[in-house]
Amino acid sequence: MLFSDIIGQQEVKKRFIRSVTEQRIPHAQLLRGPEGVGKLALAIAYAQYICCENRSETDSCGVCPSCVKYKKLAHPDLHFVFPIIKPPSKTTCVCDDFIAEFREMVLGNMYFGLNDWYSKISDDVKQGLIYSNESEEIIRKLSLKTYESEYKIMIIWLPEKMHGHCANKLLKILEEPPEKTVFLMVSNEPDQIISTILSRTQHIHIPRLSEDEITQALLVNEEREVEPEYATYAAHIANGSYLNALSVMNEGDENKLNFERFILIMRLAWQVGNKRNHESLKTLRKWSDDMAVATMGRERQKNFLVYAQRMTRENFIRNIQEPELNYLTSSEAEFAHRFSPFINEKNVEDLMSEFTLAERHIEQNVNAKMVFFDLVLKVIMLLKR
Repeated sequence: MLFSDIIGQQEVKKRFIRSVTEQRIPHAQLLRGPEGVGKLALAIAYAQYICCENRSETDSCGVCPSCVKYKKLAHPDLHFVFPIIKPPSKTTCVCDDFIAEFREMVLGNMYFGLNDWYSKISDDVKQGLIYSNESEEIIRKLSLKTYESEYKIMIIWLPEKMHGHCANKLLKILEEPPEKTVFLMVSNEPDQIISTILSRTQHIHIPRLSEDEITQALLVNEEREVEPEYATYAAHIANGSYLNALSVMNEGDENKLNFERFILIMRLAWQVGNKRNHESLKTLRKWSDDMAVATMGRERQKNFLVYAQRMTRENFIRNIQEPELNYLTSSEAEFAHRFSPFINEKNVEDLMSEFTLAERHIEQNVNAKMVFFDLVLKVIMLLKR
């Protein structure tokens, strides 16, 4: 993967290139930033540049034996660690069991999300994890001599999903790293990584993309023809994430479902709180039961709660009449035109807190039926303010 394949991020690319040309490559770096801005792609392009046999001042050559292997993500000195979902039939599982799928995912579209990855590897509704026994694989791989390059490079995608035992083993490696070994960690939520690992890595903030960068990327996307006006619209509401822009373009079913769920809970909660509508309360109870079913899965439950936080924020911004700060689709904007007056300075912070708390409880495996019914009761009270 070449730096030129990646949207924007020119300053980060220059920083990576400078570290190689000055021979000052940190042994452990954490690429942190929002989902969909190209962090994983940057890590791979950086690794390829480090190992390239004929690099230029701006990019890898793309044709040397090392680059040819990197193009297939099959270089023997490149290793990946990422969250996986253990099949019920297996007692142990490591990332290499899914490496073919991971390569296919990255090479198919370098801008993909965690849920896209989970959908590819499993029909299960469980949350993925970097399991504890992965630490043994990491130690084994790093104990080997390099095959072809000067450096061994280990890219850890989403280290916040790492089991505590594995994280502690990784910490010991970071404290005494093998010679000529580079760790590139790619994180969406660095606050969930143990502090001792954070303190032993050099942090590199990967910023959001500009609207112009996303617009241009959508217009040159070979997979679809995009009207310039719609590309501009998608880029505006993507909030700096190319992944979000693709989701808008695809009009994903999950986003539509979350929108419908949000409308339902807000309309019914208002009816119960303001009109004492007991039938609406019964419907809300059924809604909370439906959200808690096992087939829904905790990742989708969390996705809805994250979506609800975004919609709460966007409706408040709409209410205070700051349209240039709004990131809403046309359907969301139409709903917000009527609903936004109910999200105000008296309830917005508490609504955000309740949705955030529910998300955290789902993450901690609290009973989902209790979480969602408690949530709807809180929303009823807050919309009365």
